[in-house]
Amino acid sequence: MTYIIAQPCVDVKDKSCIEECPVDCIYEGDRMLYIQPDECVDCGACEPVCPVEAIYYEDDVPSQWKQYSEVNTKFFVEIGSPGGAAKLGAIGKDHQIVAALPPQEK
Repeated sequence: MTYIIAQPCVDVKDKSCIEECPVDCIYEGDRMLYIQPDECVDCGACEPVCPVEAIYYEDDVPSQWKQYSEVNTKFFVEIGSPGGAAKLGAIGKDHQIVAALPPQEK
């Protein structure tokens, strides 16, 4: 299991979670952040610092955002498991579901 970042992160990207992550597994897309499921160690450090409550343990994602489990996983199909977000930097794209969303209110 892993943690998931859901829709409340879209167009916010506060990045407090990145600062708390001890394994550097939170990657920056164009409009939201994503947790690399193979790199996440399930510590939960990211969850309480998210100001918009967008991070959930995989089994606890609210029903309206269940698709974000797949969004987080499929975001990494092309880039794989780079072994750390800091060395990769911002990715500059998003999963197609996120890219298709209208601008979110902040």
